[in-house]
Amino acid sequence: MTYTKYSASGNDFVIFHSFIKKDYSQEAIKLCNRTEGIGADGLIVLVPHEKYDFEWLFYNSDGSHAAMCGNGTRACAHYAYTNGLASSKMQFLTGAGVIESTVEENIVETQLTKPVILKEEFEQEGFTWYIVDTGVPHLVTIVEDLEKYDHNLASKMRYEHNANVNFAKIQDGKVYVRTYERGVEGETLACGTGMAACFLRANSLGLVGNIAKVYPKSKEELTLTKKDETLYFKGAVKKVFTTSIN
Repeated sequence: MTYTKYSASGNDFVIFHSFIKKDYSQEAIKLCNRTEGIGADGLIVLVPHEKYDFEWLFYNSDGSHAAMCGNGTRACAHYAYTNGLASSKMQFLTGAGVIESTVEENIVETQLTKPVILKEEFEQEGFTWYIVDTGVPHLVTIVEDLEKYDHNLASKMRYEHNANVNFAKIQDGKVYVRTYERGVEGETLACGTGMAACFLRANSLGLVGNIAKVYPKSKEELTLTKKDETLYFKGAVKKVFTTSIN
């Protein structure tokens, strides 16, 4: 089998395509292992679909399924385009619904699924939270200092609310984000749907406009745009390498 590793804003993925739609959770655990495998935050498998360009199967590094992954959609779209599986403007099916992506060289923009507010603001553990589904559920809290990020607290909140956990700082109209991700069970360098959730929260509070630059822990710059009720997520992706494993 031939596998390609991609990085999208620090989120890394192993990607391949297959004609066989099945459960690849064990392959995800093996391939995403950082000491005995290729090493990645997730595995993406592209399989044929009769209506759309393709369907993706997404797995976290622990083998669990995820309906959506913003950075994953951008890496996946670039892979599909460069491997002749789709044109530069494509539609593909995810567990969260149909995603539209546009590829222009190494820049990929994804139209995310419509966000759904799951819980309006509430107080817990000394922070004000808000839960929104931007493809998967995300807890968001706005802080003045990103050093307020607390791994143990994030883990506790993640299991209590079954959601990813985001700490966001707004400065000079820009959004800075740190995210604890389900499935990885730790902080990642970037989370696309998490950045989208933080941008949406900041926008709803009037802290940023309908277009804003967003920076995850990797410090790579991304652009989030809100048009009506639709979010668009744009940034660079990098093909790291392709390898064959017997």
